[in-house]
Amino acid sequence: MYDVIPLPYSYNALMPVVDEETLNIHYNKHHKKYAENLNNLTNSNIPLEQIPKRIDEFPLKDRGQVLYNAGGILNHNLYFQSLNSNFSLPKGKLLNKINNDYGSFDNFKKIFINKSKNLVGSGYTFLVTDNVGNLTIINLPNQETPLSYDLIPLFTIDLWEHAYYLKYKNNRNTYIENIWSKANFDHASKTYENLF
Repeated sequence: MYDVIPLPYSYNALMPVVDEETLNIHYNKHHKKYAENLNNLTNSNIPLEQIPKRIDEFPLKDRGQVLYNAGGILNHNLYFQSLNSNFSLPKGKLLNKINNDYGSFDNFKKIFINKSKNLVGSGYTFLVTDNVGNLTIINLPNQETPLSYDLIPLFTIDLWEHAYYLKYKNNRNTYIENIWSKANFDHASKTYENLF
């Protein structure tokens, strides 16, 4: 049985950047629907994080939907962990690596924002690492997960319209800029520290 992570804060915790209604709908309708769909498709006991690499163990006719819905759970889990009521900088090894690779956190943020603004259609912008600790900022469409490409996702911003449309309408760039005041790098820092 696949499930979503508990929302790590209240529905009004991200205001005024993300309104309470948007967060409630995003978490309870969109996010939970991916888990419901995946559970209706399969009763597999393959761990969620391993599904993208073990997709050939599912019936061919179901693979597209299994991968899509597993990605929906994984990507949203990370997105909700990438935000909090108060902004938090990366720490430890991750901050050192960002400063080394991008010159400063502020420069990294500018590059990330520009990458987000260039995503075509729906999807996510991710900070990922490979298996030796190299960092990359990537865009992926729809519910593709970096795990499909042997990359470990550390931090993400959801760029689907349901993440921002009630408040920002078609002003996605404003959402992208504003969401950084709620960015939370605690999960990313711990993940990177544990890996390297």
